[in-house]
Amino acid sequence: MGTDTRPHPSLRRGLALLTSERARPEAVRARPDSWWLAVAAVCFGAFMGQLDASIVTLTYGGLRTDFHASLAAVEWVSLAYLLALVALLVPAGRLADAHGRKLLYLYGFAVFTLASAACGFAPSLAALVAFRVVQAAGAAMMQANSVALVTTSAPRERMRGALGVQAAAQALGLALGPTVGGALVSTLGWRWVFWVNVPVGVVALVGGHYLLPRTRARTQVTRFDWPGLLLLATATTGTLMGVSAASGLPVPGWGVAALFVVAAVAGWAFVRRQRQAAAPLLDLALLRVRAVAYGLVGALSGYLVLFGPLVLVPVVLTARGASELTAGLVLTALPAGFALAATGGDRVLPRGLSDRGRCLAGAGVFTAAMAALLVVPPGIGELVPLLAVTGLGLGMFTPANNALIMGAIPARSSGTGGGLVNMTRGLGTALGVALVTLAVQMGGGGAAAGRDGSQEAAAVVLVAASVVAVGAAWFGAGEGARPEKPLPE
Repeated sequence: MGTDTRPHPSLRRGLALLTSERARPEAVRARPDSWWLAVAAVCFGAFMGQLDASIVTLTYGGLRTDFHASLAAVEWVSLAYLLALVALLVPAGRLADAHGRKLLYLYGFAVFTLASAACGFAPSLAALVAFRVVQAAGAAMMQANSVALVTTSAPRERMRGALGVQAAAQALGLALGPTVGGALVSTLGWRWVFWVNVPVGVVALVGGHYLLPRTRARTQVTRFDWPGLLLLATATTGTLMGVSAASGLPVPGWGVAALFVVAAVAGWAFVRRQRQAAAPLLDLALLRVRAVAYGLVGALSGYLVLFGPLVLVPVVLTARGASELTAGLVLTALPAGFALAATGGDRVLPRGLSDRGRCLAGAGVFTAAMAALLVVPPGIGELVPLLAVTGLGLGMFTPANNALIMGAIPARSSGTGGGLVNMTRGLGTALGVALVTLAVQMGGGGAAAGRDGSQEAAAVVLVAASVVAVGAAWFGAGEGARPEKPLPE
């Protein structure tokens, strides 16, 4: 008589519980505003992701003191996180499309929360960097699915507004990061910068469990493309390391060139692999859709413009005698304008204005503001309104641009699309910091108390990126149709 090798029924039930998405309570599903509750749950992740991105740099001083480390070593706390995050966004989205976006999002928040606690207890700098990589893996699972969960929860006619709220939550996290980080570091110490994520993560996990819909449209995946993941990680890591090295890391010129060569070869091999693989990591057909291809170019350019001033403004103001606190307060005008336009734009702009029209209008606004940097004096009175106007333009542009991208992607591939959007955002963020830093160094470094070449050189970079965003909005497809729209569950 054969032996039954099947798992015990209780073990099977436990595995099913861990690998399946639970439905929302009937009281939540029956509410006419249930999709807004799902968007609110996603905003926890959007807020925490940007808060974490803008808060960690304030720990550098404490880390150098506690671990007796150099600034170059401490920078890996941020760099390792960014490298892992960008490399894992598309794979996380691909897995979510197959196994459930709610499931991956909640597991991502759990990993992010546990890793945040571990970061706070890190006994050494090496351990902290390792925990940050784990934290980035959790953030990738969250961020790859945040846009997808919003677009598959919201009705088609409300998608742009829902994406605007999510973008506003990101802007709020970005705005509060320096203030919250400064207060925590100065009063409780750098470890609390990571521990503050834990209670928010617990609330987000409970809220997501009850408020997020299950995945209805999925992509069948028979095997995972591990070689594709390796090639994509090599291409993105080489690119980010190259731009970081070019902007100030202690790497010789030949090393910088080698990084870009490795990135280019890996990128070419990745594309070739995706064309031949039976189960590719990325369906290249998505990139042949005009709204997607041009939209991703616009997203990269927009985030470059968003993060570039975060480098430029402190250099300009501190060179004129302002404090870091003053520079931080001035910078809040940018994300504040972003949040205002992202949440209130629909009430001000004409109802009949298309997403493409909103992209063009927003890109035109922040292009004009960046061009003004070429001629206005670098004083607080001039920078605050320019940054606020830049934020207003980006707040109009970003939700509409994301709506065009996601509206052109089938619902079954929403996770992959969301991963692409967020990977592009990460690359734009890195380019904004690196290229503006390089421009500032080439323009004189802000050493003079008066006006030098730093502002002009950085403004040229930001204007060029803004013009690219205008071009992407102009040449991209008009309105993307979203096939296979699932009913939220």
